[in-house]
Amino acid sequence: MRILNIVEGTSVDGPGLRTSIYFSGCTHKCEGCHNPQSWDYEAGKETTLEEVMKVIEYNGFPVTFSGGDPFFQAEDVTVLAREIKSRLGKNIWCYTGYRWENVVDNPRFRPLLETIDVLVDSPFILAQRDISLRFRGSGNQRIIDVKQSLAKGEVVLVDM
Repeated sequence: MRILNIVEGTSVDGPGLRTSIYFSGCTHKCEGCHNPQSWDYEAGKETTLEEVMKVIEYNGFPVTFSGGDPFFQAEDVTVLAREIKSRLGKNIWCYTGYRWENVVDNPRFRPLLETIDVLVDSPFILAQRDISLRFRGSGNQRIIDVKQSLAKGEVVLVDM
């Protein structure tokens, strides 16, 4: 998998201290993106599953997938998420520029969706930027409880 950066002990990508993994590659290219260097899939470096797991295990924090957009590397990120869950049982948040409705029925994306706990969906929209929102940058973005949403067949928001 191609990773731009791993931030250990961050508190901005979900509740508590977390290990945030920033994956390379994104075609959403949102105006005002806080991480435009992640758009290039060739940015960062090729990293093995075990290299990433070492960092996650060392820190012991819950995990956040960000980017770029983790769904651009859906297959590799799914393998990582499954390993995190089976080996460590850690909570996983994931940020994407896609909307839930575009992810839930996509056969390429659904396996990754099923491995994460919380999805922050939708592209960042500069005109809706709101710095008062917790864990998201614009008012159109939603914090979704994945397990409840899958069980109910409709979006269930996390109360923040």
